[in-house]
Amino acid sequence: MTTLYGISNCDTIRKARAFLAQAGVDYRFHDYRKDGIDAGLLREFIAALGWENLLNRRGTSWRKLPEQVRADIDAESAAAAMLDNPALIKRPLLEHAGCLYIGFDAATWPEILS
Repeated sequence: MTTLYGISNCDTIRKARAFLAQAGVDYRFHDYRKDGIDAGLLREFIAALGWENLLNRRGTSWRKLPEQVRADIDAESAAAAMLDNPALIKRPLLEHAGCLYIGFDAATWPEILS
């Protein structure tokens, strides 16, 4: 089963969902704000992708963190921050055929999904 992880009001998530629908891909959407994320799943994501790749440092959630937290971020504090605020996880995160992919790219997703 293909799973798309993200936040429903994210523009990139909307593009990814439209792409999946147009491609006829059966998928489940996991909304971090509604469904949350548990520590075990986050550990799997970090093990597969690395916390540095998973942490979204571009969004408003990152900018809202205190400067000291941002300056001293490490693997442990990043995981804790992502658990407390899943909007800090880059999106979309696509799980397909046992692999995880960060970000939406209309050029590469057809190959990933085939």
